[in-house]
Amino acid sequence: MKIRSTVAVLSVVSFCFLTTGCASIVSGNHQSVSVETPQAKDMTCTLSNNQGKWFVNKTPGSVTIQQSFGDMMVHCEKDGHSMSDAKIKSTVKPIYFGNIIFGGMIGLIIDAGDGAGFAYPANITVPAENPTK
Repeated sequence: MKIRSTVAVLSVVSFCFLTTGCASIVSGNHQSVSVETPQAKDMTCTLSNNQGKWFVNKTPGSVTIQQSFGDMMVHCEKDGHSMSDAKIKSTVKPIYFGNIIFGGMIGLIIDAGDGAGFAYPANITVPAENPTK
């Protein structure tokens, strides 16, 4: 009977390791980013990637976004100023490679799909154009 319970526990633990991504477990798939527009304060910005859309009502400001393997587009605007756009590259987190040891191919796929294996810079600066005349 003791052997059966040991096998059951090992099976559950193995299943958990094989069906979860390393980065998903360690750091999750959300992160806070700060957005600033040095040439024009109080701009309204929209951040978007293939996981969704988020808003910063006034710059400088922060928002929690969902990470993704894809680039993030940032669009900022304010009356009296030209619209400003920036394309923010997603980078691979070092923990993503922990899947090779702990999660295998399934972990790599999970972390790629939910964005947990990737991150954006914590501070985003969007250059604003001079005021429109």
